[in-house]
Amino acid sequence: MTPSRFLLRTLGLGAVTGAATTAYAVWEARAYTLRCVTMPVLPEGHAPLRVLHLSDLHVTPGQSRKQEWLRSLAALEPDLVVNTGDNLAHPDALAPVLDSLGPLLDVPGVFVLGSNDYFSPTLRNPLRYLLPDDGTRNTHSPELPWRDLVASFTKAGWLDLTNRRDSSVVGDLQIAWAGVDDPHLEYDDLAAVAGPADAAADLRIGVAHAPYLRVLDQLAGDGYDAIFAGHTHGGQVCLPAYGALVTNCDLEPARVKGLHRHPADSAPGDPGSAWLHVSAGLGTSPYAPIRVACRPEATLLTLT
Repeated sequence: MTPSRFLLRTLGLGAVTGAATTAYAVWEARAYTLRCVTMPVLPEGHAPLRVLHLSDLHVTPGQSRKQEWLRSLAALEPDLVVNTGDNLAHPDALAPVLDSLGPLLDVPGVFVLGSNDYFSPTLRNPLRYLLPDDGTRNTHSPELPWRDLVASFTKAGWLDLTNRRDSSVVGDLQIAWAGVDDPHLEYDDLAAVAGPADAAADLRIGVAHAPYLRVLDQLAGDGYDAIFAGHTHGGQVCLPAYGALVTNCDLEPARVKGLHRHPADSAPGDPGSAWLHVSAGLGTSPYAPIRVACRPEATLLTLT
């Protein structure tokens, strides 16, 4: 084979491989998956609590398959919904989000917002996600209807944990909550939620969109038993047998999704430590609708 023919064949194989990988990545971004996890965090003697963790829906009009899958989650009959933000991805996404959640809005719930609830997504070079964080944030694109989203969630009875502490009763559990606004945009006000968690509560839970270490450190140090977060998309593009390349925050890739401890080397019962659940989320930016080795997910956690 001549060098020119070898080069053409190599380029052709590369193009076919690239096209096949892209096609798979687009397919995987719609391969919605329910994860089931057990978190041993309840006081002895309490009945299990089923918690549905939703994050990073990134809904746009016309995503009928995603919306139908979300609606199907009501059949799980969770006791509690924890929504960790980035519901919106389009100025007209409010109605589809509320329709997709449907009966879940009748279930006790809590929520915080993410950066993509506030500002419309923009076209960016996806390779920037693989580079060190330069601190640039999208705060100049048109605002999304986040005020209406908050009003709709609170009208349904969900607790708004935006830089707030609160409490609620779910089943036979008194739960103390602390939540912060989006740490990725540095909207989090840690001083507003600082202080020891309510020792009289049966369970203490912290909620944030992005799992930045400063937030995790404070919530765990203040005595919260568990922390829920999203934002990372599980890395979105992962290497098989290796995992995520980036987390889009300062959390290390080994804890980019799933159930872990914080600090990472702590054990249940250690003072100043907590369970950490990071959702890989259900969506993507509409400008980068791909996932590789990281399926979109919702998680049903059984607290025991």
